[in-house]
Amino acid sequence: MECIVNCLQTIIEFLNQGECPHFIVEGVDLFDGKLCHECQLSLKKAIEGMIQDDMHVLFHLLSDNLGQRLMTLPQEVRPYPDNDVNAAICGKLARDMFELYLSQARRIISRLCNNEEADVYTGLNNQINILESLTMNPRTTQYHMNYIKLMLKYMMSIKASVTSSSCIQYDQPLPRDIWELYGESLSTDVASCKLKLASMHFCQGELRRAASVLNEVEFDLDDSVQPVCGCNIVPFKDNQSKAFCEFTVQNGSHDQLTKKLAFCVRFLREEKFCAPWFLWCEMYRAVSNDVEHRDSSERQWMDWAEVDARPFLLYLQYLTYRGLGVRHRQLEAFYGLNDIVTSDKLDQMYHPETVVNLFGHCCELEGDVQEALEVYNLSLRNYPRNNAANWHKQRLELMLNTYN
Repeated sequence: MECIVNCLQTIIEFLNQGECPHFIVEGVDLFDGKLCHECQLSLKKAIEGMIQDDMHVLFHLLSDNLGQRLMTLPQEVRPYPDNDVNAAICGKLARDMFELYLSQARRIISRLCNNEEADVYTGLNNQINILESLTMNPRTTQYHMNYIKLMLKYMMSIKASVTSSSCIQYDQPLPRDIWELYGESLSTDVASCKLKLASMHFCQGELRRAASVLNEVEFDLDDSVQPVCGCNIVPFKDNQSKAFCEFTVQNGSHDQLTKKLAFCVRFLREEKFCAPWFLWCEMYRAVSNDVEHRDSSERQWMDWAEVDARPFLLYLQYLTYRGLGVRHRQLEAFYGLNDIVTSDKLDQMYHPETVVNLFGHCCELEGDVQEALEVYNLSLRNYPRNNAANWHKQRLELMLNTYN
């Protein structure tokens, strides 16, 4: 759309000067003998009207049935009722670009986890060194430089979490340089790396530090923030933020866009001591022959714990304020999760089964075991395989049978 509008604006400039220079032959006016002065003014007015009308004229084009074909496109690439088509397309392109980034990151991390010759920590160090060397390469294009810098911060976040997990596991103090790694990674997006930092504080028992980070994320995670993930495809029309689309029109730079994106939160098995124990089950979600029922994409991430940023924020808030004894904030988080699970917001999640499972755990902690069972059954109705709810359901049923 931007290209089309630029072309039309160029034509307007030619119409203003009353001359359209030939692209190849010097001194030839393409308007000469074809458009009189009155026609040029009329044409200029018509083109300006097209641009001011957000190019809705495209839907009326008869040539090649183009207008009709545009009308058959999904709603996401057509104008919103209160937004222009340019914003919709800009938002879609920005989201697709970052989903491509995250999809590539997923493949890189999957190779590191499946490398039998080196552990994940060594693989991360090697990957970080490669990315750092690429930032010094003068041949690297700006597009690839943006990608490389994003991946560099993303890998630093994982390295910080893997290091912290090992220290927590063996009750060792965190190394001093760990905070530099966390600091470098926090600007990767608006939420995911900060949530991993808050989760690490929670697992260390530093609840007030965790609450401070969570408050910061809650403040930044407004309606203009667009959730993005490289694992599953969520229909564009379901979770595209209109406010984000409008933001992309005026703020198209890579650094500005990352301030309005919330990546899904990912924990590798090597990071599990930085995650609440309940999420460990997501890393071992296969029951019986579930592994055979994974497609090629799912095989890359289903041995990790992944959850959408907003529900994970609420889950961490519930656990943290429960530990701090701040009941009203704990209940706010509980009802926030309940609102997601019991509304059409759940359809907008990249990992809906995990979101439902987290709410089920909150029901358990509230002492309502029967409600928790119903929640886990809800999760299983939609995702019967490769779902940690199988383990949670068996655990609760065994507990109930023991008490009875």
